[in-house]
Amino acid sequence: MNPILQLALELARLGLPVLPLRAGKRPVGNCQACKDNACGGRPNMKVPGPCACPAPCHAWAAATTDPAVLNSPPWHRAWREAEAVAYHPGGAGLTVVDLDSAGAVTWARTALPPTLTVPSTRGEHWVYRGAMTSANKVRPDVDVKSTMQYARWLGYGAGTMAPLPDAVRALVDKEETTPPPAHGARVASSPPPTWTRTKGHGCRHTDRYIHTGLQRGLAKIADCPETGAGSQAYGVARFLAAQHTRCPGPCGLDTLAQQLIDAAVNVGVPHDYATRAVDRGFAAAGTHLD
Repeated sequence: MNPILQLALELARLGLPVLPLRAGKRPVGNCQACKDNACGGRPNMKVPGPCACPAPCHAWAAATTDPAVLNSPPWHRAWREAEAVAYHPGGAGLTVVDLDSAGAVTWARTALPPTLTVPSTRGEHWVYRGAMTSANKVRPDVDVKSTMQYARWLGYGAGTMAPLPDAVRALVDKEETTPPPAHGARVASSPPPTWTRTKGHGCRHTDRYIHTGLQRGLAKIADCPETGAGSQAYGVARFLAAQHTRCPGPCGLDTLAQQLIDAAVNVGVPHDYATRAVDRGFAAAGTHLD
């Protein structure tokens, strides 16, 4: 039997919903019917949809403990290409604090209660009993993975799993739960800056390309009115910035950044956190604001 599938079946028997990962720790891409979420998404996603695709589409949302599904022909094709196994922590009632550097591990040892610990490539995974909202970059090199995220399986680890502490919940709550402005009010500021060729005269992209990418990014942030807008702002900033790594510059990225920050603040993210999230996104792509 495929050893990766064999491991997945073993984890499923233990109650961990699993899924295959291809090269680069990426989940299997959606099939043509599910591409761009055209099917509406899995019923267990944030916005429930009708998808009943037999293939492992939709990443973490397809994770399962059902051996019949894991052994089915559509999944077998994915297992043949898989390089690792991932699991859905929230689906198993767990939360993983992903510490991605030695510095993050040092911080956790002083700030969080000890629990089951699994070594990772660059740091450690600390696993707690209890599920919560997921969020990326809650601190430098620290992600919280639980609901609506997957974690790569790295082994059984060592230590005794502790209940999810308030200290971990606070990492997300303090950044993500500020209510939106009352009565739908928007950020009190001057009209949002507009990207122009004058600002980005060193950019190799067309005006249409810039504005289309920006509008799609702003829409992604606006689609997170309850939680996750800060993490989405980070992801959008990182993606947009990555498009400019080969430009001679300047590209007017400060103008794009301000619009991302305003979009996050409009759905309730504290301004300072929104600013940090966008700045980190640009830095992660190796691009800095003009």
